Amino acid sequence: MTSTANASSVFEELGARSVINARGNNTVLGGSTPSAGVRQAMQEAERYYVDMSQLLERSGQAIARLLECEAAYVTPGAAAALALASAACMAGADPDRIQRLPDTSGMPNTVVLQSGHHYHYQRAVTVPGARLLEVESDQFEASLGPNVAAVLFPAHLDGAPGTLTLERVIEIAHKYNIPVIVDAAGRIYPLDLFKSYTRMGADLVAFGAKYLGALNASGILCGRADLVAAASLDGFIGFETTGWEKSWGRPLKVDRQTIVAVVAALREWLDTDHAARLAGYERRLKAIQTELEGAKGVSLSIVSANGPSPRVLRVKLDPKEARQTPTSLVDGLWTGTPSIAVDYRGGDYVDVNPVTLQERDDGLVASRLGNLLL
Repeated sequence: MTSTANASSVFEELGARSVINARGNNTVLGGSTPSAGVRQAMQEAERYYVDMSQLLERSGQAIARLLECEAAYVTPGAAAALALASAACMAGADPDRIQRLPDTSGMPNTVVLQSGHHYHYQRAVTVPGARLLEVESDQFEASLGPNVAAVLFPAHLDGAPGTLTLERVIEIAHKYNIPVIVDAAGRIYPLDLFKSYTRMGADLVAFGAKYLGALNASGILCGRADLVAAASLDGFIGFETTGWEKSWGRPLKVDRQTIVAVVAALREWLDTDHAARLAGYERRLKAIQTELEGAKGVSLSIVSANGPSPRVLRVKLDPKEARQTPTSLVDGLWTGTPSIAVDYRGGDYVDVNPVTLQERDDGLVASRLGNLLL
């Protein structure tokens, strides 16, 4: 295994730290690295300007065909998709309501979330003025009154103890003609899972396109054609093209390169040999694992993880024998040059995630881990 590192970068010239990302598609680290094919599509998009309204419409049609759903719209990230989804469910295509957001007086403005699904990104739906109501699962159906605009369901928590499943939530919500918004952020693999949410009947689904290899600030909102169309009226393109006085979503702008990148990345992802992709990760993790064997108080295993990275190298540290604690190991990797970021969420272990780790940096990660642990 070889080890390479560039001592300087454009980031250091600006006074920022260069980071080798072994944490995954993490927003605060820059999200993703587009492939050569995606970068080429972006470069081609720079040759000409374009009618952005038409580009959004046609790219949405292409994405919808690929995801086998009614409609789609490119957004500046999954959180933006959730905000636009919430607005669409509250205001629909009504110009008066759209222009009044985030003032939601006089319209259904409550988004219901099961208490057992409380999570980090839920406030995104409140941006256009929605009120988030958390309820216990046994009170879910009773909460679906006339002031409810939508139900929010975080896909990664489907099956959480004491909560209703997505299938059941859709069934109940649709009895009352209430749409269900699914935050599927990084749930893009297996491919059947990726396409399953709209098939199940979810009305709007938000994805982060960084997980596909598009840009950090890009996402997809897909689902029912009428609601996706309403969401676009709330976005920047609606502000610029409708002639209406105002729209709250003007800040949610995407450029032509981003839109093209999302389509290119999605096509690549759906055409990828994922068995080979996963086998490649496994091979690389085993090579790093081999270089760390024999470290005192360290247990090494390749385990399944959630989201688009199904396997990671778990480095478990015995507090009585290991040279490092998890926090000191994380700090030691971070304070080197370049920094190395690994995944630590508390507990007695850290994970090395191969999804965003460039293969040319595997040797440096193994070497730095070895220096700290062996």
